[in-house]
Amino acid sequence: MTTFGFGRELVEKAEGPWVHMRDGSRVLDMSGGVGVLNHGHNHPRILAARARFAQQRRMEVHKAFFSPYLGALSHNVAELLPGDLSVSYFPNSGAEANEGAIKMAYKYHEGRRNTILRADISFHGKTLGAGSLTGSAENHFRFPGLPNAVVYPYGDVDAVRAAIEATRRADGGCDVYALMVEPYSASSMRCWSESALRELRQLCDDEDIVLIFDEVYTGWGKTGSLFYFMRYDGLLPDILAYSKSLGGGKASISGYTARERLFRKAYDRLADVILHSTTYYGFGEETVTAIEAVNVVVEDDFPGRARQIEAILGPGLERIRKAHPDAVDRVSGVGSLFGVFLNSGPKLLELAGKLVPGFNRDPQFGTKLITLSVIAHLYREHKIMTYYSPNAENPLMVAPTLMVEPADLEYFLAALDATLALGLRRLLTGFVREKVGSAW
Repeated sequence: MTTFGFGRELVEKAEGPWVHMRDGSRVLDMSGGVGVLNHGHNHPRILAARARFAQQRRMEVHKAFFSPYLGALSHNVAELLPGDLSVSYFPNSGAEANEGAIKMAYKYHEGRRNTILRADISFHGKTLGAGSLTGSAENHFRFPGLPNAVVYPYGDVDAVRAAIEATRRADGGCDVYALMVEPYSASSMRCWSESALRELRQLCDDEDIVLIFDEVYTGWGKTGSLFYFMRYDGLLPDILAYSKSLGGGKASISGYTARERLFRKAYDRLADVILHSTTYYGFGEETVTAIEAVNVVVEDDFPGRARQIEAILGPGLERIRKAHPDAVDRVSGVGSLFGVFLNSGPKLLELAGKLVPGFNRDPQFGTKLITLSVIAHLYREHKIMTYYSPNAENPLMVAPTLMVEPADLEYFLAALDATLALGLRRLLTGFVREKVGSAW
């Protein structure tokens, strides 16, 4: 980040959607902590819950004792999720949640199946296992990972069906133990249609494949429903993975919740009960934080907040697209999660290559550079922090906390309008001369 002129300033404090700098200025955070800050920075209820836990000297970690906090969080999550999604594990990160889900799926089939399916643009984490199921260009170096991971085009049910057939065993049995799906891809702004998701559900039922929904980013109200898949009545994964804002912006905690029949077949016996566990299981302050974070999501109607944000951002970004057709190709998004796809045409990409030669190893570098020039101008001239997605087409991400105010959103829209009015060519050349030129 410092190579491109960011991250040098020191932060004094942060509250809601605002970051206050040491120099006395303040920055509007439109990044939402990349999904972590649905509650905003330092939500007062989250801070109070953590303070109470510390003041009462509650016990943090000990596997020998039952944790009432762990039990309460698992109960509350089960109450909110549909169907028999009721058995939860709570590790630290989204990648760990996905890996736990994959292990459960593999154990469910007792190792008799060996293939797992993932999408071409997937993002499931950066550990060795989850990283091997991540198709984002951000994960360009291929470390060793899970064997027999078969790739299908995102959103293509027929391709999933063909992949299952291609891996069918000689005896005609299915070899696929799990299908990884992001119902809404937060890194590419793409989504599965309702009919496609229901087809996947039926296909997994027919072949006894464990259907895993990864809603690490999109969960807890971000897209206008508690989880994206829950907008479709009766649709149910076998395992749901989530993280990011589960910790209320203060705790590193994730979760995955399985249907009871799946858990019982995989782990519900004395010999197998600790096949997946952790020293920190039952960690008190994190689970207390998550309990309060979930309470706030429900009581303050975070899905409703996201829909209100969408009602402002959706039309506002579309107006900007129409006002600047040379700069903006399209806008896509839902709830408090939008992407602005900039017009990085051949001539502009050629200019980027001339300004910063030697980056042909990354075919998307030109697009990233153009998007960074907009990000840099928004930060420098308007004190607004945004980011770009390193996946797929590298859109400018507009994903504020759900605590953002309508006036803050209007300020952002006006700033983006003024920035794009300068023209992408001017923004690019100015950015390269000021930031990149001094870095080499």
